[in-house]
Amino acid sequence: MASMTAEVGESLRLMIVAGEASGDAHAASLVRALRDKSPDTKFEFFGSAGREMRAAGVESVVAADELSIMGLIEIGRALPKFWRAYTALKRAAFERRPDAAILVDWPDFNLPLARALHRRGIRVIYYISPQLWAWRARRVRRIRHDVDLLLAILPFEPAWYDARGVSHVEFVGHPLTGRVRPRYGRVEFCARHNLDPTRPVIALLPGSRRKELHRILPPMIDAAKAVARTRPDAQFVLALAATRSPDEAAALLDAQTSDGAPLNILITQHETLEALAAADAAAVASGTATLEAALTATPLVVVYKESAVNWHTLGRLIEVEHFGLVNLIADHRLATELMQNDFTGETLARELILLLDAERNAAVRAQLREATARLGAGGASERAAEAVLRALLKWRALI
Repeated sequence: MASMTAEVGESLRLMIVAGEASGDAHAASLVRALRDKSPDTKFEFFGSAGREMRAAGVESVVAADELSIMGLIEIGRALPKFWRAYTALKRAAFERRPDAAILVDWPDFNLPLARALHRRGIRVIYYISPQLWAWRARRVRRIRHDVDLLLAILPFEPAWYDARGVSHVEFVGHPLTGRVRPRYGRVEFCARHNLDPTRPVIALLPGSRRKELHRILPPMIDAAKAVARTRPDAQFVLALAATRSPDEAAALLDAQTSDGAPLNILITQHETLEALAAADAAAVASGTATLEAALTATPLVVVYKESAVNWHTLGRLIEVEHFGLVNLIADHRLATELMQNDFTGETLARELILLLDAERNAAVRAQLREATARLGAGGASERAAEAVLRALLKWRALI
């Protein structure tokens, strides 16, 4: 990469757009990798940035923190805010003419933006390909027409796109691979929290959004009570997302245990990976955390519960056999999935108790390691940065 700096030029102006917290983190890693790969280049980054992107030096035309919502009703209420953000980003791109726009996940916002930018002659790189294979696959035509380079993070994605006429796809690996490193293991985690490492530990991860916490945590608590009746030696850890407050979780715990049934659930925050690494089994809300559990080889049950309106409307659009990322990567039902009406305290308790069986537990851990090995050995952000710089070189040669 020593000659890359001179070839791409002394300066690069890149627009980068992310909306969700995970996209913000992955985009920030890409920004840092671009600077590392081309250290003599003066980079100018601007776009839709959250906390981590801003810390990495991205100018925030739009604050991504204010746009991370979920659900039809919530989106409907926020449409004016989204429209203002969309308009502001288009205006900034047209005025500042970046060498390329890097759009990170967030397809409902970024695919229309890609079309608008591409029509005005701005090259579009899409990082973390939208999960079109899961739902609304017809949107693949937008990728075909409006995206110049698609950077995929799941190993089956290039073949899926190629079968639909999209050949400008490069697999760079998953950004979490190689980065999921608990700071300490089971013994230290238990020591820090007065838990007994010789007794079973079950981790509960109910999601990062407020409505996820309020819909998903109560049946998790019911499951913990049911497990405790069968396995009184079990210990429970609620690994709370940074976006939720311990008081909010404690209030839900109090409400759910007001029947007088004794239940001790440790609430911990900023220790998600450590809690997973310490756990014998975990109940995890569908999303990125399920992959974190898989990468720590923690046997898990994937759960989710939406509002009836959202589930009825959006659930019918899902076109894949599995919801959990680990199951999609493994291409079989490695982790049990309990979605919507199937997700109750009773059903979750039954699956968690099965995972506490030593022989089954060991077998699942081995299968998780085998499945996640398909994601690569780490360095996704660095490979993505190299792909971006190669593309910029190629496009400049065509000018």
